[in-house]
Amino acid sequence: MDGIAMIDAKEYLKKTSAELDGPIKSYIGDEEPANLMESSRQYPYAGGKRMRPAMAVACCGAVGGDKSKAVPLAVAIEYIHNFTLIHDDLMDGDEVRRGMPTIHMGYGMPTAILAGDALFAKAYQIMCELDIPAERMREVLRYVSKAVWDLARGQQMDVNNEGKIVTEEYYTETIKLKTSVLFAAAAAGGAIIGGADDETVKAINEYALEVGLGFQMWDDYLGIAGDSSKTGKSVGNDIRKGKCTCMVTHAIRSIQDPAILEEFKGILGNMDATDEQCARAKQIMEEAGSIEYALDLAKGKIESAIDRIKDLPEGEDKEFLISLARYSIDREV
Repeated sequence: MDGIAMIDAKEYLKKTSAELDGPIKSYIGDEEPANLMESSRQYPYAGGKRMRPAMAVACCGAVGGDKSKAVPLAVAIEYIHNFTLIHDDLMDGDEVRRGMPTIHMGYGMPTAILAGDALFAKAYQIMCELDIPAERMREVLRYVSKAVWDLARGQQMDVNNEGKIVTEEYYTETIKLKTSVLFAAAAAGGAIIGGADDETVKAINEYALEVGLGFQMWDDYLGIAGDSSKTGKSVGNDIRKGKCTCMVTHAIRSIQDPAILEEFKGILGNMDATDEQCARAKQIMEEAGSIEYALDLAKGKIESAIDRIKDLPEGEDKEFLISLARYSIDREV
């Protein structure tokens, strides 16, 4: 396996993102009202890692398909992802994304809701352009529709449990629904477009689910221990919000000293916690082995993901999928 993953995932993502830039920017015309068009364009046109669309195209190629046929799906998935970001930012009250005012801050709440809805609708309009047999089209739509349904469930689970301590199993299920399912829809959809058989589609779907879990676990780690100048996130905010990650669930069940446990719980979910208190919460998790535990868990998900695609034919697209999996837990943002 070590001899396979030679592609630099970050550079490959940049290249793929540049190739998809034109298609991503081609579907929202200059219609009225102008403010809805502008607000709908802002996030998808701003760039970003574009991991999901890259995965759709690569999975199509990895099974021997014509990658150009997966481009409409890649664009649709990116639009769906950005539709969720608009609504997430509104729900979370976030004011900045990618160095710009969030949509609800720049255009107001009603327009933000409509911009998200518009991107969601446009995604399905784009998928109607897929040049594949009708039965394959239905399979792609089944995967994508189920992913969006599950994503909504995961988001609501997250909202319902804000500030609460949940089990690690519940946390894992929540992030699977919030994050992994859209990776999986992109990957499985790309494989279906590429003509893969059911067994291969299933393996690729499972690969992407595991990558999504590892990606989100690493994201949670960055929220605690990342460099805020690189992540763009205030380190400590997840602690103040009481975000129940696998680091937190591990700490709660592992801290032996009742006084330290009470201290930790007193900081967790306290929106007025100082930077020093947040640093203390991080120290408590480190001493409990919780951060190392979470990193090991994320690494295990990635190795499991790579194992799922071991039977794919060797080639650049398979190499990228392996490198992408490893990059998802080896990034600074």
